[in-house]
Amino acid sequence: MDTIKLQAKKIIEKEINNLADKGIISSKINEDKFNFNCDLTSGKNGLKFLVYFGKKGIKKVLQGNKESDFYLKINEIIFGKEFFEFNNNHLIEPEIYIGTDESGKGDYFGPLVVAGVLVDKKTIIELKKIGVKDSKELTDSVILEIANKINKIIKDRSDIIVINPEKYNELYSKIGNLNRLLAWAHAKVLENILSNHSVEEAISDKFGDEKLIIRSLQEKGKKLILHQYTKAERYTAVAAASILARERFIKWFETTKKKYNINFLKGASNKVEQSAKDFIKKYGKEELNKVAKIHFKTTQKIS
Repeated sequence: MDTIKLQAKKIIEKEINNLADKGIISSKINEDKFNFNCDLTSGKNGLKFLVYFGKKGIKKVLQGNKESDFYLKINEIIFGKEFFEFNNNHLIEPEIYIGTDESGKGDYFGPLVVAGVLVDKKTIIELKKIGVKDSKELTDSVILEIANKINKIIKDRSDIIVINPEKYNELYSKIGNLNRLLAWAHAKVLENILSNHSVEEAISDKFGDEKLIIRSLQEKGKKLILHQYTKAERYTAVAAASILARERFIKWFETTKKKYNINFLKGASNKVEQSAKDFIKKYGKEELNKVAKIHFKTTQKIS
């Protein structure tokens, strides 16, 4: 075992012993290609602790629900009182990383869109200057405007996957689970960016089991240190990805409205149900497969 790998193993063993003294139960240490890891549990709470080893040295990573009391407790024990990602209440971002986010997963009409953006110190500053933040805080018109500016800044350091309703329905019938479908799309975006750029870290919003994206990653993606956080849009790259994904989602509505001459609504409300009924009345139920996510309960309600 080489020196840095041996150091990483000693670090995780030391941390586990320290946690054990405080009543925190850990699983046996597992060895992966680029890290040692273990699961930490307390009642129904669970976290994953990893110690990565590589050319740039050793890095400790704690994965799990960052909003939970259990995470806060373990984070303080391992990293100290100050969160490793904050300094005087200011968010500290990795120097170079990919952020991914999606749009459309809760909308009956429209595609599922997943976008990824690669940033560095310079582009983070530039993106903040043009007003990049969580797309949910922006109007559609502002999103369309900012998305154009984002593309000029990041150039070829992004990727977007648009899964139109017909393809979405086909994939969902095979996979049978939205979170697994999302994980596949996030992983695909990451792999596409990694095919042209060398990156060690990525951040995505936490939408399900953290292992889903990791399991979906291929050869290049397996080397990533992937962080999944609740409210990950506070990170610049994730916020930028959320805007690019939302832009494509909005443009689908504009194009499809012209094609069918029907005002498709976002979300999954009673008004959306009425819009779906109007669509079926005009174009038939089979055509619905081309504009809506048919596994939603909305489909049953309008049948």
